[in-house]
Amino acid sequence: MKLIVGLGNPGAQYEKTRHNVGFIAIDSFAKTKNVEFKLDLKLKSMICLVNDLGNKYILLKPMTYMNLSGQAVRLVMDYYNIDINDIVIINDDLDSISGRVRLRDKGSAGGHNGLKSIIESLGTDSFKRIKIGIDRSSVIPVVDYVLQKFSKDEEINILSSIDLVAKILDEFSKGTSFKDLANKYSK
Repeated sequence: MKLIVGLGNPGAQYEKTRHNVGFIAIDSFAKTKNVEFKLDLKLKSMICLVNDLGNKYILLKPMTYMNLSGQAVRLVMDYYNIDINDIVIINDDLDSISGRVRLRDKGSAGGHNGLKSIIESLGTDSFKRIKIGIDRSSVIPVVDYVLQKFSKDEEINILSSIDLVAKILDEFSKGTSFKDLANKYSK
């Protein structure tokens, strides 16, 4: 079984912020599959079990807030006995232009606290990531910038990338190797 995790912060005030692009992407993908998330308090997550023509996977939104995302990911991995090779994390990327999609099969946290928490909880940085560029401000401090809503121009780029991520996730959930997806879609 695969585990697809969108990173973000719970709560209406964070819904359309740059840091929540992982939640936005996984919500969009869930909508294409006609499935809904349910709160699971013991797993500290909004979770959705999907069986799409025999392809079984879990969609996950940690409800721990970004800085503790690893707790929820670890709980779900252990509960469902999911192998690290079957996990993909969707997160925002300050170091890429707005809307750029990059696929990586491992790497450091790069200053991203959600990834840092996952690396600490899993004891490795060898897990797949789909990174969605949100750009970086030269004048607004990072902590403020990532919690702001997208500008109209950014929103257009982000929505385009969300559609691409849904396509990537569909292929991943059906068994296409992440390496092949990275070769095909990382620009």
